[in-house]
Amino acid sequence: MTQPQPKFRAEDPAAVLLDETVLTVGSDGRATEHHRHVVKILRPAGRDEGVVAVPFDNDRKLLSLHIWSVGPDGHEYAMKDSEIAEFGLPGEGGQLYVDERYKVANPPGRDPGGIVAYEYEVRSRPYVNEETWFFQSELPGVKQSFTLQLPAGYTYRAVWAHHDKTEAVDLERQRWRWEMNDMPAIDLEDVPLHPSTVAIAGRMTVHYGPSGTDQLGTWQGVGQWYNDLSRARLAASPEIAAKAAELTQGKTDFFDKAEAIGEFAQKGIRYFVIERGIGGDQPHPAADIFRNRYGDCKDKATLLASMLSTVGIHATWVLVDTRRGAVDPSAPSTYGNHAIAAIEIPAGYNSPKLRSVVTAKSGKRYLIFDPTWEKTAFGQLEWNLQGGYGILVEAGASEVIALPVLKPESNTLYRTASFQLQPDGELKGSVVVKSFGDLSESSRDMYSRQTLKEQTDNRNRTLGHDLSTFTVSDVKVENVEALNKELTTSYTLDAEHFARSMGALLMVRPRVLGTDGIYVDRKPRSMPIDLKEAKLEKDEFSIELPPGYAVDELPDPVKLDLGFAAYESSTTLSGNKLHYTRTYTVREVTLPADRYADVQKLAATIDADEKNSAVFKKQ
Repeated sequence: MTQPQPKFRAEDPAAVLLDETVLTVGSDGRATEHHRHVVKILRPAGRDEGVVAVPFDNDRKLLSLHIWSVGPDGHEYAMKDSEIAEFGLPGEGGQLYVDERYKVANPPGRDPGGIVAYEYEVRSRPYVNEETWFFQSELPGVKQSFTLQLPAGYTYRAVWAHHDKTEAVDLERQRWRWEMNDMPAIDLEDVPLHPSTVAIAGRMTVHYGPSGTDQLGTWQGVGQWYNDLSRARLAASPEIAAKAAELTQGKTDFFDKAEAIGEFAQKGIRYFVIERGIGGDQPHPAADIFRNRYGDCKDKATLLASMLSTVGIHATWVLVDTRRGAVDPSAPSTYGNHAIAAIEIPAGYNSPKLRSVVTAKSGKRYLIFDPTWEKTAFGQLEWNLQGGYGILVEAGASEVIALPVLKPESNTLYRTASFQLQPDGELKGSVVVKSFGDLSESSRDMYSRQTLKEQTDNRNRTLGHDLSTFTVSDVKVENVEALNKELTTSYTLDAEHFARSMGALLMVRPRVLGTDGIYVDRKPRSMPIDLKEAKLEKDEFSIELPPGYAVDELPDPVKLDLGFAAYESSTTLSGNKLHYTRTYTVREVTLPADRYADVQKLAATIDADEKNSAVFKKQ
């Protein structure tokens, strides 16, 4: 730890000097991991990088942990076991019990110039025969390595995500080593429209097993593993069958039956996490989930599939990650943090309500639905999963599937308003806002969970971005819980000092409220662009002018279509009424870095249009 260290960027808070993993697999298939990690604190903001937190649980046994540090003054420390605390995960976000725990320590000397080092040994879970090596993160890495030791008669397959393949050094006697030196940090600070770190950080997954193991390190193998682990949990109890029959009574249409059961799993089963050992991967039995009326994401998907099976509809799991891009189609693994459902659609059946549909290699079509996402209408898929990938679990026919990007018309926001402008610049009128899909989610959540005061504060905060002084009255809300209908909000608005007088001229902003602005910067771009969601937004505003004014200047019409998005607006005068209309459409959610100039152009176009004013002259 006293060797000369390389230079780092001024903005790096800390740097990983050494990260070394040795995975030793026994003849019984269980693996022991020995890990060494050394980090240097470079700036005050990097002190937290010196905090040691090592996870373990009932199946991942922590065998040893040793921690050392060297302060900026060169003083060396070795922490005692009594100085290392143990913590469990806090019970929040629907988590009642998770057996994952952490050994946590705050080594002394965690100041700029200080170094923290630790090593630990754990025995891994016996039912997962893979290990992922994360060799790139938010910190630069100087020297990193991963060593695999296999018993006689075993083989392996390594797959790479977000990085070119690196060949292993054969150390002989069933031992291989991979190395990474001078790995740059993933720096997302102040980067607009950036993907998640896990969507771009390099990693390698090693799959291992007895020689001749079928589908080792393939998506089919991963899906078969999960199928074998969980398929028995789908068994339907008489109570499950009775409830499914009750929900679908009198319904003959596929969508109507699937929707009734889907909404029960979505709304009738509380999200609640109880995980112990293998429970982090394997769902609880469907009968237990139904009886208790709670479960986590994989439990909800399991119960949904079980209930559907009793009415003749096949469904299965899709293993995904809520961070778009985390699942890499070129790197088969169990890596992911979420489970949803794939519901098989009968051959020849079609409905405009089936918006989130994929076709498997078998030719079968599936409706992809997440029963955990409480504000997503049945037939749709939440924005952060769209455009990503998932593992369709169908035993030997398992495969990786591309999750669809829904059409903009499936995610809409329509604002209409009619105003009267007073001679003193005050604006009065009525507003109607209709939203559907993900664009309605935050409002549905607000109106279903928040107090009246909280709703008012949120509404005022939003309108405050466009109006300085205003009052809102006569608020009415419809279809809060009817997810397959537009959420409709109407209210009366009174905004003082909206128009500005400059001598004989009156300045009026046609875009009264609502912004579609995009934050961009002028820096060179090297990483993909994440536009978040496909959507369609429309505004139609009319402003009745006070008597005695004639038009002096109107903003020019705007029309820009870049393929991935389009924006157009127009401002016209008919009699004494000013009309403003605009349409903003986003069709794609992920773009390559070389399209950033187009995104900047779109952002500039929207910004200019939203700031435009119409000018009237007093007669």
